[in-house]
Amino acid sequence: MRPIRAACLGTATALVSLLACAPVAAASATDDDSAHKGKDRVITLIGRLAEQSRFPVNPGGAPAQGDRTVVRSILFDQAGNEVGETAGTCTTTRVADGGAEVCTVTYTLPGGQLSVQGMVFGHLVPGPPPSFDNGITGGTGVYDRARGSVHADTIAPGTRRFTIDLKH
Repeated sequence: MRPIRAACLGTATALVSLLACAPVAAASATDDDSAHKGKDRVITLIGRLAEQSRFPVNPGGAPAQGDRTVVRSILFDQAGNEVGETAGTCTTTRVADGGAEVCTVTYTLPGGQLSVQGMVFGHLVPGPPPSFDNGITGGTGVYDRARGSVHADTIAPGTRRFTIDLKH
C-alpha cells in the first residue's frame, strides 16, 4: 500500500505528531535534566510537523476504521531552541460522531525519551484539530519511571504546544 502524503494538520493523525501543547509554566527541556530526575515538573514545548503519511484502508474513499497515520515533529523550547522530536502512529478506531483514534507517540528529549499514548476524539470534524490529553506510559534516562500526562493544543497550522505534566 502506498502512503498518501497529507499537507496539513487537519487530517486524522496529524494531531498526534505534535503531541503536546498549552502554555503553562516551565522548565525548559534544555535545563540540566539530571537535576530534575525524580522530581515532578512541567515542560512546555512547541512541536512543528516535519513529516506525515496516511495509510488509508480505502485509498481514495471515505475515512474508515483502521486508517493509520505516521507522524514526526520537531520540538522546540520556549526560547525557540530545537530540543528533540516526536514520532508516532495513530489508528482510526471510529468514524462516526467526529471520529476517534488511538495514538502512540515517543518524545525524544535531552536525557532520554518519553512514551505517550491515548485517544484523540473529533479528528474527522472540519476545522482546527481538537486539543487532547494523553497519558505518559514510561520513559528512559532522566525520564525513567515517568508518569503524568501531555496536553496538546493546535496554535497554528502544523504547530502544537505540548504541556508535559511530568510525575516521577
